[in-house]
Amino acid sequence: MVTLTIDGKQVAVPEHTSILDAARSVNINIPTLCFLRDINEIGACRACVVEIEGIDQLVAACNNTVLDGMVVRTNSPKVRMARKANVEFLLSQHDSECTSCVRSGNCTLQTVANDLGITSLPYTKHLPHQPWNQDFPLIRNNDKCINCLRCIQVCEKVQAEGIWDLTNRSSHTCVGVRGGGLIEDSDCALCGQCITHCPTGALRERDDTDRVFDALADPDKIVVVQVAPAVRTAWGEPFGLPREKATAQRLVTALKGMGFDYVFDTDFSADLTIMEEGSELVEHLKHPEGVKFPMFTSCCPGWVRYCKARHPRFTDQLSTSKSPGQMFGAIAKSYYAELLGVDPHRIFCVEIMPCLAKKAEVDIPVMNDACGDPDVDVSLTVREVDRMIRAEHIDVFSLAETDFDQPLGTATGAGVIFGATGGVMEAALRTAYYLVTGENCDADAFKGVRGLDGWKEASFDIAGTTLHVAVASGLGNANRLLNALEAGEVSYDFVEVMACPGGCSGGGGLPIHDGEELAGVRGDVLWGLDRAAKLRRSHENPAIQAVYRDYLGAPLSERAEELLHTNQHAWKMPREA
Repeated sequence: MVTLTIDGKQVAVPEHTSILDAARSVNINIPTLCFLRDINEIGACRACVVEIEGIDQLVAACNNTVLDGMVVRTNSPKVRMARKANVEFLLSQHDSECTSCVRSGNCTLQTVANDLGITSLPYTKHLPHQPWNQDFPLIRNNDKCINCLRCIQVCEKVQAEGIWDLTNRSSHTCVGVRGGGLIEDSDCALCGQCITHCPTGALRERDDTDRVFDALADPDKIVVVQVAPAVRTAWGEPFGLPREKATAQRLVTALKGMGFDYVFDTDFSADLTIMEEGSELVEHLKHPEGVKFPMFTSCCPGWVRYCKARHPRFTDQLSTSKSPGQMFGAIAKSYYAELLGVDPHRIFCVEIMPCLAKKAEVDIPVMNDACGDPDVDVSLTVREVDRMIRAEHIDVFSLAETDFDQPLGTATGAGVIFGATGGVMEAALRTAYYLVTGENCDADAFKGVRGLDGWKEASFDIAGTTLHVAVASGLGNANRLLNALEAGEVSYDFVEVMACPGGCSGGGGLPIHDGEELAGVRGDVLWGLDRAAKLRRSHENPAIQAVYRDYLGAPLSERAEELLHTNQHAWKMPREA
């Protein structure tokens, strides 16, 4: 242990502790901008500088460690003057039009500047005004970038993508696409982790809310919306709504208040995905001749993009099942249109997702199997929906609970856990066991795939056959797993991959909490909903049974293949051969 004094307080911490962490251990807050624990600890922004007795120059608290007997002042006149000057300089290269910024009120730079009492700027503004493709799902505005390098580090160290890099030199240095190319020509998986780890509004999703508002105002359109599993864990966060109050049913009420004609649950089509993907797995196991193992899940479009771009040899091993969102759109514009007795072209399908890659997925040309129109018309992030709620002046604290509409609103616990890492695997195994044995297993029989470890392995016995499975979340972990498969170091039958660490509960389209990783907390909500569900296996869902009985026939039937499956080679990533 090392003993030191910080702002007059005696502190004892383990050696090698940073000054920043030592101060936080006694509730002394030192502001940071570029700091991201274990990922970006470079002291670049100089917002965290402190004064150490006996040393003339100020030092960064984030990447300097404590010494025995050290005396630290975190807010001396010298520190305040330097910190304020450093942030003022950053602001001279930052577009401070906060009223039109998506991060206003949730911007670390804004908070630090306000806390330092910066009310005017002594330096002339210099903004890069770099062009960007505004149609791409991921928008970068370098006028708001402070060169903290978080996006570069997260993209490379966590997600194994390396899309971003520093470009130009000296005072013209800025962050851009590696190699100076265009973002639309890159291998970006659109995981959105750069957005959720950016401390300002330099990175955001393309805003599609106006398209939805226009559809809601069109009397000829029947606007349906689906709510993804992880959405119910996070939509209330920006409003300060407690998790136990921020239920899916209260969100249904808010969406109805906006004018959506029907509000459905993507958990329904998650159950549908399990029926198709689980059946696909069982067929592979029954008839392994000519089949390459492992079979990979395909419900995460960020993962599919990554696989096709970085490890194309595994593309043939991706499940042909569409994602739950796309399955829902196909069913809405076929089966449900027939139930309503309406022209499917009148149905405008919106999805609310914890995801950025979904915006690219809905635009894939071959995702149009129901009636020729896109299966899903617009994909919204949770952040966009929260902005719509504010625009509609909806008081979330006064919302009553409203059930999802039927029949596409009935779901099981297996559907809801799609939003947590390991959930797709567990849901698939629950139904695969039934498809093989004709009996239900204990709903928690496959809980060995749960947990936040980035790469998990497990083996299960199903009717005398040992099934070897793996679960990866975060593309960096997926990359390690795929490299091990290529090297012959591991062997599996079935693998679940989610692009975002922690799965959809850590998705790049969820509300941003700078410095906090909430995938575990949000995932626990989903596992709790599963435990409380009356039905916990996808094949038990009566609405799923009805859609097969009345419309699809059976899993993997000709109609099911046409509507619910896709050719993973029918579209290409920009640099895919």
